[in-house]
Amino acid sequence: MYDLILDHISRHIRLTPAEANRFTSVLRHRKIRRRQYLLQVGDVSQYENFITKGCLRAYTVDAQGGEHIAMFGVEGWWISDLFSFLTNTPATQNIDALEDSEVLSIEKSDLEKLYIDVPEFNRLFRILLQNAFVAHQKRILASISQTAEEQYMSFIARYPTLDQRVPQHQIASYLGLTPETLSRIRKLQAKK
Repeated sequence: MYDLILDHISRHIRLTPAEANRFTSVLRHRKIRRRQYLLQVGDVSQYENFITKGCLRAYTVDAQGGEHIAMFGVEGWWISDLFSFLTNTPATQNIDALEDSEVLSIEKSDLEKLYIDVPEFNRLFRILLQNAFVAHQKRILASISQTAEEQYMSFIARYPTLDQRVPQHQIASYLGLTPETLSRIRKLQAKK
C-alpha cells in the first residue's frame, strides 16, 4: 500500500527504515468513490493527500454555477486546498473524485510532529511546496501568454493520458476555454 508514496519520497529525501515506518504509521488510507468529495468549500482542509489510485480535481463554482477547475490530481500526485491547509481557514475549493480513487492522507498535526521527529520531512515538504509554487506560476503565465492551442499542448504534455480519463468539458474548464474551442483545437491536432 505504501510503495508508491515511499518511492515518491525517495526521489527527494532518504529515510531509514525506522523513519519510513514512523511516516507510514500516521498515514490514513481513504477510498473515495467517483463523485464523492474529499473536501468541500467551507470545510477546513486538515489533510495533505497523496493519490495512490484514481483521479481527483480541485475546483470552484461561480455564482452562475460554472465550474472552474484549478487542478487535476492523478496517481503519484498530492492534492489539497493548500491555502486552507496552511492557514487553517475554510477551503475555497471543492475536491472530488472523477474516478473511484484512493489516497493516503496525513493530518496537519501529525505532519507537524513528523517535522520534529524526522527533520528530513521539513526538506521534503519545502521541496513539494516549491514545486507547487513553480507549477502554479507556470500555469498563470501560460494562461496569460499562450494561445489556446499552446495551452492545450502544455496540458497534454503535463497530463499525457488524462484526456482519455476525464470529459472534454472538464479539460476545457481547466484551460479556461469553452468546450467548443477545445473541440476545434483537438480536431486541428488530429489532422497534424
